[in-house]
Amino acid sequence: MRKIDPVKHEQKRRDILEAAGRCFAKDGFRGASISNICSEAKISSGHLYHYFVSKEAIIEAMAEVGLEHAEARFNHLMKSDNPIEGLIAEIAQASSRSCMKQQHHAEMRAKKQLHLDMLAEAGRNPAMADIVRKHSAKINGMLATLLKAAQQRGQVDQALDADLAAAILLGTIEGVGKMTIRNPDLDMKKELDMLTTLIKRFLAPGSSK
Repeated sequence: MRKIDPVKHEQKRRDILEAAGRCFAKDGFRGASISNICSEAKISSGHLYHYFVSKEAIIEAMAEVGLEHAEARFNHLMKSDNPIEGLIAEIAQASSRSCMKQQHHAEMRAKKQLHLDMLAEAGRNPAMADIVRKHSAKINGMLATLLKAAQQRGQVDQALDADLAAAILLGTIEGVGKMTIRNPDLDMKKELDMLTTLIKRFLAPGSSK
């Protein structure tokens, strides 16, 4: 039996995920077929099934890549003297990157649309719903851990339920991030400034009294 080169295998896997991401962003989860993905990745369907058994498996792998990145960023924030300021800086940096180049702005917009498509699909597809729930739970857990660390330092209102606060914050951040889909003429700097004020006021020690 021919041995698999783990480096080449992982690179091909990433190539397929990137190709699938482009197809999903263009045609949506339902509109993008396996044949479309294979064509974009320049492989046969038989070859693709060596890596992923379904479109849902592709989405799950994409979510795992996102979680790897998120975990690295949260671990970095946990080492900060003020993780909340660090979190706000991360949000600002992501917003700044999306404004730098028109091409990058288009990519960010496509990612937001794909996320909305995944949520819509989760409402009718149990496999997708399971992926979305697991991904959301892990992200929520990371943010809750960050908030608890900040509470111990007196930087976040200790009366807040960290898990619930994390869920509310994530919903708010995601919602604000998708506002440009409804209104592309929004001033992103003002939007970010207002989001920063909202986060600081919500988490400020004594804010729940």
